[in-house]
Amino acid sequence: MTTIRVAGAQINLRVGDLDYNAARILDSMDWAESHRADVLMLPELAIPGYPPEDLVMRRAFVDANLDVLEGLAARAGETVTVVGFVDRSDSDRGAKVDALPREVANAAALLHRGRVRGIYHKVLLPNYGVFDEERYFAPGTRPGAVWDVGGVTVGVSICEDIWVPGGPPSRQAAAGAQILLNVNGSPFQISKDSQRAHHIHREAASSGVPVVYLNLVGGQDELVFDGGSMVVDREGSLQYRAPSFEEIRFVVDVHPRERARPATPATVVRTAPLVAPSEPVSPRRVAPLGSLEEIYRALTLGLRDYVRKNGFSRVVVGLSGGIDSALTAVIAADALGPDAVRGVTMPSKFSSGGSVGDSEDLARQLGIRFEQIAIADLYAEYETALAGQFAGTEFGVAEENLQPRIRGTLLMGISNKHGEMVMATGNKSEMAVGYATLYGDMAGGYAVLKDVFKTRVYELARWRNLRSPVIPEATLSKAPSAELRPGQVDTDSLPPYDLLDPVLAAYIEDDRSVDDIVASGYDRGLVTRVARMVDRNEYKRRQAPPGVKITAKAFGRDRRLPITNGWRRG
Repeated sequence: MTTIRVAGAQINLRVGDLDYNAARILDSMDWAESHRADVLMLPELAIPGYPPEDLVMRRAFVDANLDVLEGLAARAGETVTVVGFVDRSDSDRGAKVDALPREVANAAALLHRGRVRGIYHKVLLPNYGVFDEERYFAPGTRPGAVWDVGGVTVGVSICEDIWVPGGPPSRQAAAGAQILLNVNGSPFQISKDSQRAHHIHREAASSGVPVVYLNLVGGQDELVFDGGSMVVDREGSLQYRAPSFEEIRFVVDVHPRERARPATPATVVRTAPLVAPSEPVSPRRVAPLGSLEEIYRALTLGLRDYVRKNGFSRVVVGLSGGIDSALTAVIAADALGPDAVRGVTMPSKFSSGGSVGDSEDLARQLGIRFEQIAIADLYAEYETALAGQFAGTEFGVAEENLQPRIRGTLLMGISNKHGEMVMATGNKSEMAVGYATLYGDMAGGYAVLKDVFKTRVYELARWRNLRSPVIPEATLSKAPSAELRPGQVDTDSLPPYDLLDPVLAAYIEDDRSVDDIVASGYDRGLVTRVARMVDRNEYKRRQAPPGVKITAKAFGRDRRLPITNGWRRG
């Protein structure tokens, strides 16, 4: 029986760094040739990096990416390379791009023996959540295009094309495709892996054609691409699964569907017939990760790539003795190495003895650098300077917020002096209700917990401690507190997190109304209070640093509400 040897390069690329991406692609092309692969698959928009966003509106960028494509084609050998790039749209093939949207296409090229042998334009352009592809690209007009590769009819599609039943891969199967190749830049979010697998298995089983799904891996700003590439045979059974959150190159021998009808391929890419290799490849199938592990690895990868791709090598974290700063420091140490993390505790006259001791214990367990800067005297000087402005008023939020703002200033000073990125430590629960201080604890270059609710922060901390007990038990067991006034705990200002977080999830992530949430069993006073806090703090969230997206409705990338907004009906 004929087999087609498919190689996949699940690699970590850099948006806009065309030289770097070209070098990684060429290395994978050489590797695939050495493994006698018939086809090599690379990620969606591999040449420019994904997502390139408004870079595709720049003529020089599009032209440079096309130059890279031609250079890669010149180096192509016997292996047919499928690589993503930005092409001119079908209606603009003969013209130069003039920095206007929708004159370009999200494309994949087939390279072989020194030439570009075929081009496919993505047909279905996602325009929801984090995706704005209709802003940038014109849709392809040939959803059923297929190519002859050594006598095997191949269908090539891009990401969203395979998510819709009856989409381009189904059209390609109907046109005679014997194998379907789908290249992706599909970002991670909780439960998305099972959704992807469903679509891939559905397409293979319904069309009777094997599907090879190749995904990008790595962090890009708030997005994390988790890989998880897979091969599903023509019966819909999993033949191969790549590990998640890791770079890997793999080779799989796939049995194409027998030719059931005459095909009309767009181009004969490779004239020599495929020959079954003498030594078949039997790759491993990696089991999916558990929920907490995949979230933790997404946070770790997202932080590592954001720091390193933006030219930093070290970070500084303000340690309060609380759970959020503890988990942030642990993720940073796991992502970058303990030597790359500086922990700084900054006690005030309101800080408990445990806040310093627990921070020091954490730093010792992690092996990170630890320093203490007392801010009581600085705080007193601020009080003196503002005495005239605060005269005749009660101690309140203004006085409380001086402390995190002093701390934010000190951390930014360390960052400026030593070139260390400041890690903001706030979580999604706090960001949602505005329980954070602008220009204080919200200061930083990256907020790794920005899309993680407080209850999940505790779950992740306990899961991480199962690997090695680095977070002190006292930190896990103490009542959460900002320690900005004597005896303060979070529940002085907020509902308990086990009540708050489900309401936030319903209101923010599910877009449910107040009435609908109340109907599901929650107290109306609680729901109304929470909704009002969320609504009136949009202005704070707009000024928060970026952070890893793990849910379907992350602040910034997904949820976009006006700051000036008179709607108050849930």
